[in-house]
Amino acid sequence: MKSWDVIVLGCGVIGASLARELNKSGMAVLVIERGEPGREASHAAAGMLAPHGGDLPGALGELAIASAAMYPEFVRELEDEAATRPHEPHAPSIDLRSQGTILIGDEQVEGARTLSRDEVAELEPQLASSRISAKFIQENSVDPRGLMAALVRSLKHRGIELAHGTQVTSVVRDQGGSFEVHTAKSKYLAGAVVNCCGAWAGKIEAHVAVPVKPRKGQMFSVIPRKTPFLQHVIRSEAFYLVPRSDGRILIGATVEDRGFDKRVEPEVIKQLQNLAERVVPEIAHSKIHETWAGLRPGTPDDLPILGETIIPEYFIATGHFRNGILLAPVTAQIMSKLLRGEAAGYSVEAYSPSRFA
Repeated sequence: MKSWDVIVLGCGVIGASLARELNKSGMAVLVIERGEPGREASHAAAGMLAPHGGDLPGALGELAIASAAMYPEFVRELEDEAATRPHEPHAPSIDLRSQGTILIGDEQVEGARTLSRDEVAELEPQLASSRISAKFIQENSVDPRGLMAALVRSLKHRGIELAHGTQVTSVVRDQGGSFEVHTAKSKYLAGAVVNCCGAWAGKIEAHVAVPVKPRKGQMFSVIPRKTPFLQHVIRSEAFYLVPRSDGRILIGATVEDRGFDKRVEPEVIKQLQNLAERVVPEIAHSKIHETWAGLRPGTPDDLPILGETIIPEYFIATGHFRNGILLAPVTAQIMSKLLRGEAAGYSVEAYSPSRFA
């Protein structure tokens, strides 16, 4: 029976990035996804690459800064690997934008520069500059849906096998030290397994507790009457607006403990819309393009779970909460090193699965 060096459970941005990194190191990798690749938290994300401020835990600072710095090269490689070839559809747009972020409110963020009202009006004429205090910080953003599409194309380009539409039910380590990964219909063999199942990570039967729970986020996008509209990400403690190069503006997002409920509530979308209109009045006249909800993987201390469990060669990489897109490149690098028996290259004790033992 065929066996792989590593089986990655979950094909969101974390699982796909890790599978690609493992492949780059010469490992044979299989990715198993319960649904469609990248259609859960990664599909719902806004794509802000914000390594400072917001609700980013201080313990994630080093990883966040390092991962944000990796993004230009990460995107360049993915765009090359996902490039259109004969008989393939057009390559997806990752839409890496480097215009920066305007911070609204009094939050103190390292590296941010206070803007005068005239500067705000010049940078973003659509902002109600007379009613806000603002700062500027150099940050990037990406389109997570384009990023995931490029990652899936990259997996195919690299010959990484992907089994999707199949729910993993259990992971069993045999007496020889290998793993059997069971689904409803099949069994797969590997020398190591990494659980990257996001909010569903705790549902894999493997005799390891994974204290991850879904944290619901609702958001929506609009199409303004005129484009280009906003050029910068607009971020406050209560909401954010993220422009895409195709003219859409994403507005979000709630943080709710509602289990696996992904329903979109019109009254919640209206509340977000009202908040955005106070800062960008034109939003009131923009057509709502899409509404959606996603389930972020949260942990009790809001830090990810990265590393080997009490079961040798069974690893976990999940719990990134609101920072999965940002932390994907550095997570892939760290986990790839750990799976090869190397030092992580960063201080990762705070993210160890053993902290919940």
